[in-house]
Amino acid sequence: MKWMHVAAVCALALVSSALPPRQALAASASSRALAETAPIFANGPVRGGFQLVGKDLLPTIVVDPSDAAVVRHAADDLSDDILTVTGQRASVATAPAGKTAILVGTLGQSPVIDRLVATQRVDVSRLKGAWESFVIATVDRPAPGVDKALVVIGSDRRGTAFGVYEVAQAMGVSPWAWWADVTPKKREALYVRGGVYRFGPPSVRYRGIFVNDEDWGLYPWVVKTFDPERGDIGPKTYRKVFTLLLRLKANTLWPAMHHTTAPFNSDPANAKLAEEYAIVMGSSHAEAMLRNNVGEWKDDPAKFNYATNPDGVKAYWQERAQANAGFESLWTVGMRGIHDTGMVGPKTTEEKVALLDKIIADQREILSKNVNADVAKIPQIFVPYKEVLGIYRAGLKVPDDVTIVWPDDNFGYIRQFASAEEAGRKGGAGVYYHLSYLGYPLAYLWLSTTPPALVQEEMVHAWDKGARNVWIANVGDIKPAEIGTSHFLEMAWDIDRWRGKTQKQFLEDWMARNLGPDLAAKTADLMDRYYRLNFERRPEHLEWPPVAENRHLSSYTPQEVNARLRAFRSLVAETKATSGKVPPPLQDAWFELVEFPIRISAAANMRFFATERYNALIDGQQAMARSAGGAAVEAQTEITALTDRFNNKIAGGKWRWLMPEEPADSQWRIYRARPIPLPGAALTADPAPFLAAVDATVSAVSPVFEAEAFRSNRGWRLVEGVGRGEGVMIADAAGAELTLEVEAGAEGRSLRVGVLPIFPDGQGGEIALDVSIDGAAAQRLSWPRVVGSPAWAQGVLDNQLTAVVGSPLSPGKHLVRLTSRTGRIAVDQLRLVAPEVVAVHENH
Repeated sequence: MKWMHVAAVCALALVSSALPPRQALAASASSRALAETAPIFANGPVRGGFQLVGKDLLPTIVVDPSDAAVVRHAADDLSDDILTVTGQRASVATAPAGKTAILVGTLGQSPVIDRLVATQRVDVSRLKGAWESFVIATVDRPAPGVDKALVVIGSDRRGTAFGVYEVAQAMGVSPWAWWADVTPKKREALYVRGGVYRFGPPSVRYRGIFVNDEDWGLYPWVVKTFDPERGDIGPKTYRKVFTLLLRLKANTLWPAMHHTTAPFNSDPANAKLAEEYAIVMGSSHAEAMLRNNVGEWKDDPAKFNYATNPDGVKAYWQERAQANAGFESLWTVGMRGIHDTGMVGPKTTEEKVALLDKIIADQREILSKNVNADVAKIPQIFVPYKEVLGIYRAGLKVPDDVTIVWPDDNFGYIRQFASAEEAGRKGGAGVYYHLSYLGYPLAYLWLSTTPPALVQEEMVHAWDKGARNVWIANVGDIKPAEIGTSHFLEMAWDIDRWRGKTQKQFLEDWMARNLGPDLAAKTADLMDRYYRLNFERRPEHLEWPPVAENRHLSSYTPQEVNARLRAFRSLVAETKATSGKVPPPLQDAWFELVEFPIRISAAANMRFFATERYNALIDGQQAMARSAGGAAVEAQTEITALTDRFNNKIAGGKWRWLMPEEPADSQWRIYRARPIPLPGAALTADPAPFLAAVDATVSAVSPVFEAEAFRSNRGWRLVEGVGRGEGVMIADAAGAELTLEVEAGAEGRSLRVGVLPIFPDGQGGEIALDVSIDGAAAQRLSWPRVVGSPAWAQGVLDNQLTAVVGSPLSPGKHLVRLTSRTGRIAVDQLRLVAPEVVAVHENH
């Protein structure tokens, strides 16, 4: 939406009251969209506005001492932000001390705000009783001696804090100013536009992140760089995390919980600080009742068994309920093993259902006795993660007021969407989603490569199916998942903000907000290509099962490898050229957010595929093999240099120890790609001949026909940014038809269909497609969606499921008709493959 003057909001609000309910809802949504995109600040004086900051002009930030602590924290941060932007510090006080002021307060908690409301200076009728909503308004003569004020009013304590941080963002301060060194543009003066700006309520009630697998990067960085005095993740680190969440309009945290880190609640200062910052503390699927079992269960691990030791486990849970009863929490109910394992004790599915039913009932009794006698008023979640989903499907009865938080399959594909009955439960539904993962078949902790387009497709569909109460994203170490975290939480705040928009549109908007508008379009293009290339194969997933004595390590043909490496080399060259145009104050942020992930993922691909070429050619074409070996060694040198720059040079060494090389250590080896032995120095040569061959090769990949290049379409829609081409075609219901033309050469190739490994609506099952060639009888292709199976593992590593249709095609053109037989099937491409490629693919 284009920037528009906020006066239109007031007019629209008046019109909506006279409309029928459905039209009024649409008008309200339009009003909200307008209010949340209209600029609060202008570049110079504007009619109806006023100057907030300038030479010899500074506002007082007024906060009543009776307001919540988080409001004062936000006001203090705003003072710091004004200093960063203008070079002048606005004081925070309980009363104004000049001609201008920023009046901040929560309804019912701030006398100065309540007086403005009582005299009808600001309309707060839609704020009263709303969840985390706020109004930003300009008011003339709000108090004696004050000519002009910018007023921030929240419906509750978080709403007020969000409003203050919204003012900071409107000034140009990114939520990632500290976490990604996004330096705001300097301004000598700040001019406010007159009007009223309304925000909220959010689309999702509880929105947050899970800091996980922190021993990879965050923990070493905290221990050795950020907080060596404590030597652990504690209040100093969590203060930064809490502030980031508030700046992103998030409200919930699942804290770090690996064995290296002291449990969050082991230090009362952590929980106290969370309460100060109004952050709702929860715990992961493996940590029922806010208990970090890895660090807090001190008894024999065998006794963490509710079937044989219910009293011991209940006492353990009750201790936490008593200690945290006074804090705002999101209580996880259910039970798994001590860490990320299945519940011990019962053997059969029926026994597991029965025991888990009892466990949840007993947990709710503990909560009713210690937190609130009306247990239905206590926010609770049940996460059917991994094996627990099977127990749920077998008949587990989750209490109606408990939110069912549906998990993805750890690779970005949501395993189950709420049915109408499940969505209609009082507790509703939510989603636990991974932007980072440690586990089978291979982890992805190094770089953040999940395309925003995939996240948006999955999360918008989940919201439409009723997942509106809890959204949690596993973000690993937070860095380098800045872009994905922003996108996830922006959708959770306003589900319609990016609905119908492309990945590139989001990226251009995000880059403009964080790195400035001048290079936003180019940077968005670079990152769009980064996500597309790495979606085809993540840099952490450059490993394939060996095939007999074959030295060819991947499922790509040599021609496909060349095409992939060419794409990366072109991307890196353009990234380096763009880097020189980035203003000096933003160079650190540019490197962290754009240049580092692009260049190091390109180097990882060169290291792997050049080594593969070396292995394949060394016996017969030694000169080219040694050149390829030189390219592999050069790529490793690049990886080492980029990692050193990230850790030791960017931002003056601020992130030292946060970014490891991959693979570089012995942690979690079973979940990480095997290191590839590089050729020794005596076996390598100048990489130039190999690189010239890569760059000069005319693509001779198997003929590919992207699904979006259809001849006719009935019932399919394009989702750009996912898949191998421009995007994928998705059918939301059975019976949708898509027709494509393919042309087979004289060699007689077979038709291979590639689809995304997404899950259908309902309880998993399979996705299916009918394929008819030249009007012949259709062949049914189906892919069972069984998490943990070999087919699932290959699908998430390839980000594609494939199947070959019938016999090889005769030379010439053929018409292929695809008919969806299940809802939510996403066709990526058709490919004509030679028999030997079919055999290699099936072996893999």
